[in-house]
Amino acid sequence: MTDGRDDGSAAATFCATLVDEWVAQGLTDAVICPGSRSTPMALALADRADLAVHVQLDERSAAFMALGLGMASGHPAVVLCTSGTAAVEFHPAVVEADLAAVPILVVTADRPPELQGVGAPQTIGQTNLYGASVRWFVEPGPPSDAHADNWRQLAADAHAATLGMRPGPVHLNLAFREPLLGQVGDVPVRHDAALLRPPPPELAILVERRGVLVGFDGRPGLIVAGVRAAVNDADAEAILNLSRYMDWPILADPSSGCRVPDPMVITGSDAILRHSAMGELLRPAVVLRIGGLLASRVTNEWLARSGAVQLGIDRYGCCPDPDRVLTAVIHATPAGAANDIVRAVTAARAPKTSVDNDVATRVAGNWRAAEAAAREAIDAVLAAHPESEPAIVARALASVPDGGSLVVSSSMPIRDLEWYSPPRRGVRVYANRGANGIDGVVSTAVGVALTGGPTTLVIGDLAFLHDTNGMLGLARRAVELRIEVIDNDGGGIFSFLPQRDQLSDERFEQLFGTPQTVDLAALADAHGVGDLVTVHHSDRDANRDLHAELNAAVLAVLGDTFPAVLADPFPVG
Repeated sequence: MTDGRDDGSAAATFCATLVDEWVAQGLTDAVICPGSRSTPMALALADRADLAVHVQLDERSAAFMALGLGMASGHPAVVLCTSGTAAVEFHPAVVEADLAAVPILVVTADRPPELQGVGAPQTIGQTNLYGASVRWFVEPGPPSDAHADNWRQLAADAHAATLGMRPGPVHLNLAFREPLLGQVGDVPVRHDAALLRPPPPELAILVERRGVLVGFDGRPGLIVAGVRAAVNDADAEAILNLSRYMDWPILADPSSGCRVPDPMVITGSDAILRHSAMGELLRPAVVLRIGGLLASRVTNEWLARSGAVQLGIDRYGCCPDPDRVLTAVIHATPAGAANDIVRAVTAARAPKTSVDNDVATRVAGNWRAAEAAAREAIDAVLAAHPESEPAIVARALASVPDGGSLVVSSSMPIRDLEWYSPPRRGVRVYANRGANGIDGVVSTAVGVALTGGPTTLVIGDLAFLHDTNGMLGLARRAVELRIEVIDNDGGGIFSFLPQRDQLSDERFEQLFGTPQTVDLAALADAHGVGDLVTVHHSDRDANRDLHAELNAAVLAVLGDTFPAVLADPFPVG
């Protein structure tokens, strides 16, 4: 008994209170993995008619489904499992959610203290199980009526922590004593005034950084719109407006929200910057990095060597900087930062006497000419090779209906999309680019599709095999999802590394190519989703040759577009 009520009733009421508060905060989805110790929370979630409950047998898949839900909606979903190794399976998705700033409420059931350290079954050390990857870890102990006044605040705090200064996962490790079934008692009353989430941090555009940007007015610059740079139309439009105002082209990642048909948007930087003369011709004096990194190693290394002043803008105040080139990071929404920069430059800008002498305008013109030439060359090669891997990715992007979503796996699909696909409006693009792993990709796409709207996943055969359990129960889920699998019988990306040429074919295939010879269509049929999955067969060596052909075509057309006599756009002094 606990204060006149058995433990089962206390646990049931505790869980009902947490769920009630989360629903009031905006929770719409919960992913539940079957298990015994998690019974009180599973019932509390399932008993809410206003929650969409998704049951998934595999814990790793379930966590990535919750990741996809949070990625697409911007709001946390709950993912629940029982105690023991089940909780360990959540870890990869927790890591991705941390690095990608995706909110998620991770709830693990646990044994009570008296069963810890005595060899009880399904009992492991779950305290701080995910380490520094979570925004907050809380372990309130077995529910007791004596602490009922704190239950709502616990739930509100956990939900708020997922959406704080930098969104991410929160871990609640909830210990339950038997009996695990109990009657729900009186749920504590909700007091709205006491549970308001703290307001978001003030927009923090640094005045001195505005001054730096004012000083670069009229000089060549670039905007690099990386992963999730714009999460809404206001962000995207403000970034495009800044680009036009400053005459600074945008190198746009597919998931940036800015990769749209516009004269200032550059989609072919990877191929363009392979031209030995283009680096100097297009070199910026200042770079604004918004959001995450591009996938292109060629572009990133060129930026690192450029000598430009580089400033990061991020809504969470955290820009990746592996090359250690950022002078500062501005903690601001992209829309707020871009609009503020335009205002500051407008106030300081002197009337231009000759646009022809404006270096930024000339370099921007070179970028536009290079993009037009590269785009024409790339499109011609893809048209001639419609079954090539880059063409499959480009066709998948084109096939998504307006308002739909495209999910692309790490490794080659995200690179082919960034390097060769044309711009497109009306499609949201998602990829697990926090840790850049290939696990959980099918489940992530299922999570995205659960938020509504048609969704297409493009994935390689190894990533597909890594997460076949994402297809568990998929036939019964109310989602509009198509899966395009590029099957090149192994790790296609490794064919682009030095290992391919420096190792024998036998050793390379053993350690890197890793052919699996699995009938992927039959595997989809076994899950009852064969009609949702299309398998495209490809040859890894032919794919490498096709990429070389694409880049050679771009180099050739750039040589015609920019002859050696082209005037140097960077006058001495």
